[in-house]
This record gives sequence, C-alpha cells and structure tokens, in this order.
Amino acid sequence: MAYELQDNSGTLFRNNKKQDGDKLPDYTGNVKINGKELRIAGWVKSGAKGSFLSLKISEHQPSEKFSGNLKTKVISTNSNSDDLPF
Repeated sequence: MAYELQDNSGTLFRNNKKQDGDKLPDYTGNVKINGKELRIAGWVKSGAKGSFLSLKISEHQPSEKFSGNLKTKVISTNSNSDDLPF
C-alpha cells in the first residue's frame, strides 16, 4: 500500500544530494493544499533566536531526470530537391 497525501498535509525528506555551500534545500517533499499537490523545500538557517527551518512552496517542476541526456536529430530537407525518395 503506497502512502497517499491527505489534504492540508505533507512530507519532507532530507536532501542527500546537497553539498556544503550548495543553495539546494536541506529538505524536499510534497504537500497537498486544497486538493492540489505542490512541492515543498526547506533550508536549515540560524537566527537571533536559534536554528529554524525556512520553507518555500512552489508548483511541481518537470523532472530533470533525463535533462541533458536526450539527443535530438534534426533532418533538413529542401522541398526543391529532385532526389527525394518519394
């Protein structure tokens, strides 16, 4: 049975891809508000009253899983060419 987000709730997971000095969030996850699933990101910060978690909620972004790995082949044809095979 898979976990299903309930309305007005969410989950955050530690970002294992973050390196020291990165601007990537320390935590990422999903939240469901008014039936709409959104992305949530969190950064651990320090302030005058101690450590706190700064959050940002945004629309889901397209997966970058295949970004940069896809190749596009462009075929240029000249409509005036007489050597087309059809």
